[in-house]
Amino acid sequence: MLSSRAVSERGPRVGGNGRRNAPRQRDVGKNKMRYRIYLMMSFLTKARRSARPSRHRRSFPQLISALIWLATVQCITPVTAKADDQVTFGIDWRAEAEYGGYYQAVAKGIYAKHGLAVTIREGGPQVNQMQLLMAGRLDFNLGGGRAIEFVQNSLPYVAIAAIFQKDPAVLIAHPGQGNDSFTALKGKPVEIASDARQSWWRFLARKYGYSETQVRLYTFNMAPFLADKTLIQQGYLGSEPFVIKEMGGIDPVVLLVADGGYNGYSNIITASRKIVDEKPDLVQRFVDASVEGWYSFLYDDPTPANKLIKAANPEMTDALLAYGRKMMKDHGIVDSGDALRLGIGAMTQARWNEFYHNMVAVGVYPAGIDVDKAYVTRFVNHRAGIEIKK
Repeated sequence: MLSSRAVSERGPRVGGNGRRNAPRQRDVGKNKMRYRIYLMMSFLTKARRSARPSRHRRSFPQLISALIWLATVQCITPVTAKADDQVTFGIDWRAEAEYGGYYQAVAKGIYAKHGLAVTIREGGPQVNQMQLLMAGRLDFNLGGGRAIEFVQNSLPYVAIAAIFQKDPAVLIAHPGQGNDSFTALKGKPVEIASDARQSWWRFLARKYGYSETQVRLYTFNMAPFLADKTLIQQGYLGSEPFVIKEMGGIDPVVLLVADGGYNGYSNIITASRKIVDEKPDLVQRFVDASVEGWYSFLYDDPTPANKLIKAANPEMTDALLAYGRKMMKDHGIVDSGDALRLGIGAMTQARWNEFYHNMVAVGVYPAGIDVDKAYVTRFVNHRAGIEIKK
């Protein structure tokens, strides 16, 4: 974990890391607990992963058992709000350039300027940030890719800002094989992870005529791709293409799924409705400071953030961080579309509705979900920090 207070006071410090009739009065707590457990189990068994290609797996039985325990604890002893201005924020993977704006906001005192002591808690293969948000251990989380599922499963969480206007998921192919467009990939073998098969792959498959017979399971091991020039694999714009070039000595064809028409937001900040309703000023300051951090990371010197990222995740190198930042800028991952007019973090009703209807059409979501309940726009769309842009 990384705390903005630690940075401001002692320099960077990085550590590891349907109810029926109303119940009788004596049964109120028990029924609430059972209902909460039901909702959480239902969510975990039906919800799909976020749009970002997930690199981590988890045993569902273990996760369900953990959430049942957490739900029980919450019902017996309600989780109290953290002290004012203390914020714990969960990112969905290890520290890297794709979280640079948050680390920049810590390193340059932007959160502190807004009266916030922010601790960034890294994700990883053994960390489930959504579980921690549900338990009250996090105030904010990058879990907004599940926002529609929150509504579908009556869970009290909501998207409050979409930092990525474009999903950075990509399809990667070898050069010189004729696989340099989405149309050309029809009928070719493609390695896709199970979560992506339930999100953007289904959209692309319908649009470009792909079939399930093309699909091979992607296990996040790039060796099969490097050994087979006919193979295509999924990846993440700021990561796999760089590694493939370094390991294989080839400059791969990279197709951004957003350029193929997939219009889901990504890097979406999520919060509970409780904190949104009870502490809107805190939410606003956190969103504003995060957005300012992103403007600073992209358009100012990213060195402060890079230092903290490398301290938190020693696998990161200057070259990989520079590549990730460049790709985000070159492809407009953060600052494009509505963000150019409304500011980084922008979300609109039209965009959410379009995405939802596209996903209904390919069977990702059922019809009839009130998608407007999945997000709130009052904390974004007012150009916070845009003056930092050069």
